[in-house]
Amino acid sequence: MRTRPSSVTIAAAVCVVVVAGSAAGIAAFGASHSSEGATASPGRDGRTTVTVRLWDEGVAAGYEKSFATFERDNPTIDVDVEVVPYAEYAADLESDVDDGSAPDVYWLNSAAYADQAEAGDLLDVDRVLGASAHRAWSPEVTEQYTLDGRLWGVPQLSDGGVALYYNADLLAAAGIDPAALDELTWAPGGGEGDTLLPVLEQLTRDAQGRSAADPAFDGTPVQYGYNAGEDLQAIWLDYLGSNGASLEDATGTSFELDTPEAQAAFQYVVDLVQQHRVAPPASLTNADPDYSRDQFTSGHMALFQSGLYSLAPVAAGSDFTWGVARMPAGPEGRVSVSNGIVAAGNAHTPHLDATARVLAWLGSTDGSRYIGAEGAAVPAVLGAQAAYYEHWSDQGVDVAPFFDVVSSGRSIPAPTGIWGDAEPVVDPVLDEMFLGTTTVEEALARAQELATATLEDDPGEGGRGTPR
Repeated sequence: MRTRPSSVTIAAAVCVVVVAGSAAGIAAFGASHSSEGATASPGRDGRTTVTVRLWDEGVAAGYEKSFATFERDNPTIDVDVEVVPYAEYAADLESDVDDGSAPDVYWLNSAAYADQAEAGDLLDVDRVLGASAHRAWSPEVTEQYTLDGRLWGVPQLSDGGVALYYNADLLAAAGIDPAALDELTWAPGGGEGDTLLPVLEQLTRDAQGRSAADPAFDGTPVQYGYNAGEDLQAIWLDYLGSNGASLEDATGTSFELDTPEAQAAFQYVVDLVQQHRVAPPASLTNADPDYSRDQFTSGHMALFQSGLYSLAPVAAGSDFTWGVARMPAGPEGRVSVSNGIVAAGNAHTPHLDATARVLAWLGSTDGSRYIGAEGAAVPAVLGAQAAYYEHWSDQGVDVAPFFDVVSSGRSIPAPTGIWGDAEPVVDPVLDEMFLGTTTVEEALARAQELATATLEDDPGEGGRGTPR
């Protein structure tokens, strides 16, 4: 296990800041809203129910334990944890926000928060908990969700970067040393210096046990080498970054999908699916974002590129020896996306004071330590992170590759709100590209056109590929 002493040291110094700062912030917040009926609205039994929505079952289990402690110390507040599957989360939330039935607290990713903040649908965390509370949280996540100088959610998860899960048994059968994975590189067109494609071909097998490198390979794998596909966070955004391309410009105000660098990166990934057959067909993965993960955990895929959000499911679902290596490097090196998640407060909740207290708890070390202790995700609360590293160290899992890839400072930014608006119209075009029904050049030109058009249109709902 590789710990991060700076985080632990900082956390030890500031673990009480969020509690003290939150108490002061909540008091001031309640006082400033007293004439607006902002105090908790108790039910007939004198209790108030605050609903918290998220999309991760593993973290939800930690939340249940966390809120049991919260409710003990706040006997007039009940907290209901509501889990909505990730594939339906964005659309359901948008509908609920629009009709005024959104939960009191809910998770948001970077592609979804800006529109809601600008529309006045989110609580200003600085106003509710006090700006001093920032000191207890991951600065990267805090910065990611700061707009116009204000923070619009309480940091909950800090994803690190993307890495390569491997099935050690399948590697051994192919005669591949897991240590060699750390040095894999890809080159546009599979050109000079590409060591990734030959390994993926060796790890892909048909029903007769022939590898994809064998001229007799029948093109219908029963064992896949890799999970190339239409997956923004785990796959194609990282390929863009490692080829010097990007999804958005540096200011997050325009798209850069149709560039030579982006075309070369997408072409490489599409070829892994369509031409080399080392990854599942898009007809299966486009419709099911968890298809590749399930193939890996069932022993039918050798390498699975993903983030820390897959760590707990992989550990729970795999009955073979597995490990984690660094993601492949491209012409520009290893460039991973890194993303965080926040718990946002509903600005229209009838339970403002109670909601503020729940947000304060979620932003505290005591409130978040259950997330880390269960190994479900890396808490964005600094004081709760040590428990996460200890959990996986006890399991014999080295999580260093997820952090090494971003520790150099080379990362591609997570999509912003403009991608959340564009994704519903761009996703079908990218789906067609991975299916092979349209060329990469045609698809990216069309995607760029459609995405740019949304910059002047009404916001749409977030789609499948928004970061988890």
